[in-house]
Amino acid sequence: MNAKELLRHYLGQCPLIAITRGVRPDEAEAIGDAIREAGIRIIEVPLNSPEPLKSIELLARRFGDEVLVGAGTVLRAEQVDEVKNAGGRIIVSPDTNVDVIAVSAAAGLVSSPGYFTPTEAFAAISAGAHGLKLFPAEGASPKVLQAQLAVIPKDIPVLAVGGISPDNMQPWLEAGAAGFGLGSGLYKPGQSAAETLEKARAYVASVRRA
Repeated sequence: MNAKELLRHYLGQCPLIAITRGVRPDEAEAIGDAIREAGIRIIEVPLNSPEPLKSIELLARRFGDEVLVGAGTVLRAEQVDEVKNAGGRIIVSPDTNVDVIAVSAAAGLVSSPGYFTPTEAFAAISAGAHGLKLFPAEGASPKVLQAQLAVIPKDIPVLAVGGISPDNMQPWLEAGAAGFGLGSGLYKPGQSAAETLEKARAYVASVRRA
């Protein structure tokens, strides 16, 4: 499977990405287990978390091919190899950094950068992005996304990220969102695995109903 097929494979199982900002290595596996148990199959450890590469390594080893594990908040191209060496297979950025995108694609990793405007979207696609995240989604609207999707290539999944709750997913899906990135609504630093499981189940139930 190439990187684009890999992303579609995991989004096809569950169109949600769990963003575990602030998770520590000593709790990463328990939090990851809760997320996996709820049915989410993509886990992102932002690089501004404590010892993020260690958490990525632990999660990648624990789940293997069952879960697509990688890094978020990847801001520099040199970080891509560090994530790959830790076992990460997806690179997520908050911005449209074409160097990060190009290096990720060349390394065979899934690249899913953030964008906000059509100009940024097409710059990301030209650099090799396999998916896009509209970020911050709360600064836009489902109608904005719908308009953008009229021109963004159909084979590029676009996820809404930022301000997503189980109660507001339906309009985004109707507008054409391929899924969602879930941040503090799913996980906050210090949160227990049990609470994470409860929140993850609520998101999964909501997206499946929609």
